[in-house]
Amino acid sequence: MPVPSFDEFIEPLLHYLAERSDGVDTDDAFEGVANAIGLVPADRLTLLPSGRQPVYKNRIAWAHDRLKRAGLSTSAKRGLWKLTGAGMALARREAPLSSAELERIAIVRRDGRAVASGTSSDDPVASAVSTAGLPAVAVVERPVSPDERIEKAIAELRDSVAHDLLDRIGQAPPAFFEGLVLDLLHAMGYGTSRGDLQRVGGSGDGGIDGVISLDRLGLEKVYVQAKRWQGTVGSPQIQTFMGALQLQGANKGVFLTTSSFTRDAREAAAKARGTVVLVDGERLTLLMIEHGVGVSHRLMKVPKIDGDYFEEG
Repeated sequence: MPVPSFDEFIEPLLHYLAERSDGVDTDDAFEGVANAIGLVPADRLTLLPSGRQPVYKNRIAWAHDRLKRAGLSTSAKRGLWKLTGAGMALARREAPLSSAELERIAIVRRDGRAVASGTSSDDPVASAVSTAGLPAVAVVERPVSPDERIEKAIAELRDSVAHDLLDRIGQAPPAFFEGLVLDLLHAMGYGTSRGDLQRVGGSGDGGIDGVISLDRLGLEKVYVQAKRWQGTVGSPQIQTFMGALQLQGANKGVFLTTSSFTRDAREAAAKARGTVVLVDGERLTLLMIEHGVGVSHRLMKVPKIDGDYFEEG
């Protein structure tokens, strides 16, 4: 089954916590709720775009955040989730939560409170929500968690920057691209200094645009070809590069392009006697973004509770 949205985790989490009135460790809650809904191992391996956290754990954590905002649960002690009296009363009802109740828990207004308009005074969810004094946060639309919204926005920005990078590279002179590639490889840690990466491109370059000395004496070198290409790069271009490496007595080469490689090109590189690495336009721009070559980064402060600060002495 696909990983449920964070609002769909609210009721399973509510009932899981209700069965453990003394509270439960967060890691146990993650696995217990996942087991309760039958989440298969493969779906538990799905990560957020950042690759730092499983999606199901992120969504269960946000489900608990909404229960807290509604006054139905607490986390007074680090790593421990425990229902309040209102939460226990709601979980013990025979009837499942209605869609309206789930919506009141899941959606947050700009004042940080769960939505409670149009509810009756004897509604335990609405009553808990209406009395909760909470800090201001942005409106959260179900069913996407705030972390996922942030990471999706960052992914969209990265895609836009990557597209613009290829446009800028395409407008620059060929020599600029050759220098850019060496700057990138140096930023990635190749060469003991920037001077160890030399551009040799030009007429009669024999298919070699740059040379990287991996050690100070220049005993080990990597040869580079950097080509802007209109269409896909095929096996003839790769074989020519491999021939140039052979003439240099080299066994390591990197072929970078702003376009892409055909399957035959990748198969040809895989058959090289030494190591030939192919970097297409998509991977090139991702590396430029990651290593800050031609790209600046804006720091965003995303708050998170420092649990160590609140640990009991």
